[in-house]
Amino acid sequence: MEEENQTYATEFVFLGLSQDPQTQVLLFFLFLIIYLLTVLGNLLIIVLIPTDPRLHTPMYFFLINLSFADLSFSTTSVPQVLIHFLVKQETISFPGWSTQIVVFLLVGCTECALLAVMSYDRYVAVCKPLHYSTIMTHWVCAQQAIGSWTSGAFESLVDTTFTLHLPYRGKNIINHFFCEPPALLKLASADTYSTEMAIFAVGVVIFLAPGSPILVSYWHIISTVIQMQSGEGRLKAFSTCGSHLVVVVLFYGSAIFAYMRPNSRIMNERDKMISVFYSAVTPMLNPIIYSLRNKDVKGALRRMTAK
Repeated sequence: MEEENQTYATEFVFLGLSQDPQTQVLLFFLFLIIYLLTVLGNLLIIVLIPTDPRLHTPMYFFLINLSFADLSFSTTSVPQVLIHFLVKQETISFPGWSTQIVVFLLVGCTECALLAVMSYDRYVAVCKPLHYSTIMTHWVCAQQAIGSWTSGAFESLVDTTFTLHLPYRGKNIINHFFCEPPALLKLASADTYSTEMAIFAVGVVIFLAPGSPILVSYWHIISTVIQMQSGEGRLKAFSTCGSHLVVVVLFYGSAIFAYMRPNSRIMNERDKMISVFYSAVTPMLNPIIYSLRNKDVKGALRRMTAK
C-alpha cells in the first residue's frame, strides 16, 4: 500500500563518475577532449568520403554510416556528462531520460549490424575479388545500410518498451552518468526478472546475429590469406581488414561485458568505466584507426588540404 502511495519519478539524479570537485574538473577536460576528437574525426570522414571520387566504394559508404552512428552515439551521452560536471545536481527529466535511451539503443544496435555488414564486404573483397563489383552493387549496399538502421530501430523499440513499462516510484538516484537499461532497472519498484530476460534475449540477437557473420567472414578471410603465395598480397589483405577487426574487438568486447552477463543490483565503478569505454572512447578511436591505418583516406585528406 505504501508503494502505491508513492508518486512516479518525474526526474532522475545521476551520481556521475566522481563527487570530488578536483576530479570532476579533470574529467571535464578529459571528456571535452574526447568529444572534440570524436566530432572532428567522424565529421572529417563524413565530409571527406563524398568529396573524393576515389573513395566512392562500398567499404567507404559503410564507413560513412559507421561514423554517423559513432557521432550520434557519443553525442547522446557526452555533452550531458560535460554539463553535469559544471552543475551541483546532475538531473535529467523523464522525457529526456526516455529520449536518451531510445537514441542510445538505436545507434548502438545499428553499429552492431553495420560492423557485420562491413565484415561481409571485406570477405567478398578478399575471398571473391573478381566478383566484388557484381556482388556489392549500389543497390545491395543501400539495402544493407537500410537493414542495419531498421534492425537498430526495432531492437531499440523492444528494449525501450520493456524498460519504460516498469513503474519507477520513490527511488530516482542512478549510480551512473547517463541512462541505459542495466542502470535503470535497478530503480524499478517492481520485479524486473521478465524485463531482464527480455533484454538479455534481445542482447543475444543483437550480438550473435551480427557476430556470427563476422566470425564466419574472418574465418574465410584468414583461410584465404594463409593460402596466398605472395607476401605482399597477404600484407595488403591484412591491412585492408585489420582496421575493421580492431574496431569490432573494441566495440563488441566492451558491449558484451556490459550487457551479456547477470544484472547485479549494484552498479559498481568497473561497470561505469566499461560504459565510458564504449560510449565515449570507442567512437573517438574508430575514425583514428580507419584514417591512420588507411592509405586511401590519408591520400584523400592530403588532396583535400592541398586544395
